[in-house]
Amino acid sequence: MSPPAPAVTLVSVMPGPRCPLSRREVLRAGAVGLMGLSLRRLLAAGEASRASGLEPRADSCIVIFLNGGPSHLDMWDMKPEASVEVRGEFKPIPTSAPGVQLCEHLPRLARQMHRAALVRSMRHGVNNAHALAVYTALTGHDRGDANVAVGASAEDHPALGSTLTLLRPPEKTAFPYVALPYKTQEGAGGPPQPGFYAGIIGQGYDPFWVLSDPNVPSFSLPDLTPQGGLTPERMRSRTDLLRALDARFRKGIEEPGMGAVDRFHARALEVLTSREAQRAFRIQEEPEAVRDAYGRNIYGQSVLLARRLIEAGTRVVNISWAPDANATWDTHSGNFKKLKGTLLPQLDAACGSLLEDLAQRGLLERTIVAVLGDFGRTPKINKQDGGRDHWNSCYTILLAGGGIRPGFVLGSSDRLGALPESRPVTPGDVIATLYHLLGLDPRTEIRDPLQRPFPLVREGDVLRDLIA
Repeated sequence: MSPPAPAVTLVSVMPGPRCPLSRREVLRAGAVGLMGLSLRRLLAAGEASRASGLEPRADSCIVIFLNGGPSHLDMWDMKPEASVEVRGEFKPIPTSAPGVQLCEHLPRLARQMHRAALVRSMRHGVNNAHALAVYTALTGHDRGDANVAVGASAEDHPALGSTLTLLRPPEKTAFPYVALPYKTQEGAGGPPQPGFYAGIIGQGYDPFWVLSDPNVPSFSLPDLTPQGGLTPERMRSRTDLLRALDARFRKGIEEPGMGAVDRFHARALEVLTSREAQRAFRIQEEPEAVRDAYGRNIYGQSVLLARRLIEAGTRVVNISWAPDANATWDTHSGNFKKLKGTLLPQLDAACGSLLEDLAQRGLLERTIVAVLGDFGRTPKINKQDGGRDHWNSCYTILLAGGGIRPGFVLGSSDRLGALPESRPVTPGDVIATLYHLLGLDPRTEIRDPLQRPFPLVREGDVLRDLIA
């Protein structure tokens, strides 16, 4: 069953099986409506942490997901000595990390490589279906390949942000996990891709979706604006009245879960009354020079918005760089034209600015930046206007901050960039490492609505040599 796809919504219910609302839940939801809140569900955050007791190296994570499969050979792992049908049109340039080269069209990112690490020996088992490769990359669970469009399901393993919301909820924000600027579809008109949702732990841990373009002058989130001119004081007054009335209904009655409902209701109110929570989305307050540096496009401004959310206390922000799987980084044709003309300049501005900005603000030490993709592209250039096709056997990712070893390259590929030559790494290893740095043992068990146990990562080991 595919998740719903509202334009902008706070998605929140208590975790557990889908079931009809009780009388009290209906009363609660009605009270929210009386307050003029346009929230579709009461906002829920994880109440009980089952974390392993690890000392976290990082408090937050920004995932920049290059949806569609970026070409490692033309970005991170260039092969200038290979034949022209492999090395392509671009030239490598030196970076601020000794001995590490990037593509000539990533100059700003090249100046930040002393703060980042590359993993050049990524691989997994999905080469056809974007959705399943995305799911593997974002959850660490490899379900194999498919020849049909696969959508998100309640049976999926949860996204990193969903798990952190459950097991390590933040203390100072109503937005533990935010995803933007698209619910990427598995092809235009297809189902939403898996890997971004809460899956088995329940829709209450799905992300807060921001599906408006932060680059447009009119950018705002109506769901965060009280209706009818209600002030925070008036909303609190109505909440006090609600509590007084409800106390009379509840007198002498102890109903399981009501304490949790109270806390969820308080969180919903916090969204509408917290100036800090709402201020994070007021991207118009950023200096023009900063906005220009990130890039005046939907992706650059989404990355800037991610930084603002992290500052406000959000645990995980996931930016999916495509409206559908075939729209951006899926360069079967015109690979070099698309990379040079649009994709690499936008990524360079956004990611280069983010690393520098986080470092200058003292946030990079406790914030992981993960630039991931579903897979790489073929070593041999095809005849579709110089395109490259899917390649899951070897590709590259970038990680920085939050305990990641800076200026480091883990693993290597062979002379064609076709296969790992040393230190093969799977998405399960990467996700296990992210959980570890964020203070969770990757073997921690979560439970589905039937109380069946599932480890956060079934197959994958913490990459100790990638940790500073």
